[in-house]
Amino acid sequence: MSAGGKPTTTPQSAANTTTTTTGKQPDTSSGGPTQPKHKPKHILTSINPSTIHHPNHSQTTNTTTIQRTRNPVSAPVSQADYHEFLDSRTTEKEIPPGSSDGVVGTSSSAGSLDHHHHHHHHLRRRRSSSSNRRRRNSPLVRRCLDSLALFSPTHLTVSIDSQRRSPNAPMPLLPPPPASSPLPPRPSKSRWFSIEFAIYWAVLAYSLLLIISSAVSLSHVDHPNYHLYQHKLSKGWIFNRKIDNSDLQYRRFRQGLTKLGLLSLGYLSVSKLSRRWLGPGRRKDFQTLIAALILLLLHGSSVIIIFAILILNFQVSRISIPTSPSSRIQKAAATGLVWFVNLAVLFANDYWNGYAFKHLSSSLEFLDRPQYKGLIPRWQIGFNISLLRLISYALDYQWAVQNHFQNLPRSSAAGEPENEKERAKSNRVSADYGFQNYFNYVLYPPLYIAGPIITFNNFMSQMNKKPSTITRRTIAGYTARFGVCYLTLEWILHYMYVVAIKDTQGWAGDTPFELGIIGYWNLIIIWLKLLIPWRFFRLWALLDGVDPPENMIRCMSNNFSTLEFWRSWHRSYNLWIVRYLYIPLGGAANMVPATVVVFTFVALWHDLSFKLLTWGWLVSLFVLPEVIAKQTFAKSSYRSKDWFRHLVALGGTLNVMTMMSANLVGFSIGIDGVKFMWHELLGSWAGVRVLAAILAVVFCAVQVMIEYREAEMREGILRKC
Repeated sequence: MSAGGKPTTTPQSAANTTTTTTGKQPDTSSGGPTQPKHKPKHILTSINPSTIHHPNHSQTTNTTTIQRTRNPVSAPVSQADYHEFLDSRTTEKEIPPGSSDGVVGTSSSAGSLDHHHHHHHHLRRRRSSSSNRRRRNSPLVRRCLDSLALFSPTHLTVSIDSQRRSPNAPMPLLPPPPASSPLPPRPSKSRWFSIEFAIYWAVLAYSLLLIISSAVSLSHVDHPNYHLYQHKLSKGWIFNRKIDNSDLQYRRFRQGLTKLGLLSLGYLSVSKLSRRWLGPGRRKDFQTLIAALILLLLHGSSVIIIFAILILNFQVSRISIPTSPSSRIQKAAATGLVWFVNLAVLFANDYWNGYAFKHLSSSLEFLDRPQYKGLIPRWQIGFNISLLRLISYALDYQWAVQNHFQNLPRSSAAGEPENEKERAKSNRVSADYGFQNYFNYVLYPPLYIAGPIITFNNFMSQMNKKPSTITRRTIAGYTARFGVCYLTLEWILHYMYVVAIKDTQGWAGDTPFELGIIGYWNLIIIWLKLLIPWRFFRLWALLDGVDPPENMIRCMSNNFSTLEFWRSWHRSYNLWIVRYLYIPLGGAANMVPATVVVFTFVALWHDLSFKLLTWGWLVSLFVLPEVIAKQTFAKSSYRSKDWFRHLVALGGTLNVMTMMSANLVGFSIGIDGVKFMWHELLGSWAGVRVLAAILAVVFCAVQVMIEYREAEMREGILRKC
């Protein structure tokens, strides 16, 4: 070990490493060990994951693959390990100097790395200079075309840490799958410009124009129902049009956006100065102080109640924690206690409406006055997000104690994982689970109000080391995405008054098609009104050096699978559910009961109402057909059939209709509104014709969604949504 903390490799150790990796002795005929061949990192090319495990691969190649991706000593690859690798096989990460685990063509010899990187440094400079000369001499049009050639439609989908790959990043070799595991699907040839898709494009283009124009027509001042919802509209800023700002949830965010922007700028400025003056080691002291001040500003005297809940959960997390591997009942009891206490807090917050100090003592009644309640007096409404962080800390701590704080393998040279999933799974040292870190995590200002949700282990890992995924380019692109989404919703609210129509039931005399249009655009607005605040707060966290999970990956209209839809909609919440509820309940081995429990909790967590409880049970019911279909057509041989893609599109069409109905029940027009809409669609021949046309359009859209995912696979992007 060198003085700088980096491992040094002697010629003898390099020879031993080469022997272990390849099974061959190094050539020593020249009087010393020959440096093993090494392919420099900057000329490694990405390998399509679907072609790595070709059935014709030899056993020798498979053996070498296992040895390079795992320990030097060969070990059997389990099915769980294989699928774990599949989850992160497209991860983009920098390989630290001197590290060669699982990388094509690398060696354990640090001397070899230095030698070859030095040799190729001048070659790379010569190539770069000649490329720059050609670029300067090339016409501007050609340079623009070259830039456009780098664009792909798949870039429209926001990138996520765990499933992004870079053409310049070395591709890890996959261990061969177990015999019982099916090969990953191979992407098909592009169909974007086929005759079949030309028909789909024509249908979708006409349908899109019709969907937009119909919604605008329903919102026109000359429409017969305009007077029914006119009082819901307010003065807008686009071409003197009125705006439908009647949605209470988004109106609060929209009106407070300026204050939130100033608060975030002030926080980021002070945070940057504190790092410069106090140093990285004192960052948590600054976070504790600023979190307490912001909490006091937001909730005033209610911080006393919030602190009491934090202390209660902290103490519960340390009760009856078993350390014996055989004490399953005690472990389940400790986990159950955490869940019971926090669910009791959830119900108590709602029942007592945030509590009142006068119930404790008449002398404390003055604390209930509005001037002492802060900017957000009803703190209990947004505290559901903090409740998830309370459970995350308690269970992460309990699981760390049960594992004696043993860390899982880490991938980065600095000791902190670069992968989002590894950061969440890696246990921290005992000192990291102290009360101050717990306080900073639960009340972290950028994510306190609305998330996204980040686990405690992931948060602490990023406190120790800023993720390499946070770059100026990443932040600039994410800021642009936020701006485009915000302006899109502003345009919709100025030209489509569907929220006001929904709230006032101002659809008298509308056709079944127009009723469907009202429901569809309400879902689009729900998607955007949630996406915009989440991206604002995530952008705030990114600027502060924390990379929380992206909440919404795909557009709402780019989903045809119920299971995959819930993975991409409120994704950070889905990751939290899987880690702390779905897997402890048995996961896939206990899918149906676990799914019912999960969606029941999700519904009650959103709002303690029968409407959302009905939504949760409907979603659980609608998931079952897809699960059965996936098990029925699980064989990979079906994928090669010409009819398989059309069968998937047909099932996806039915999924889209059921998902729209469930979400309209839970988040828009309710049970009565959905009943009325379906009655109009099925109660007359005109409604049936409209329904048939809707199904045909959705079928074309699902075909495009399937091809979009095939295009991602062709680029090496593998998402679970």
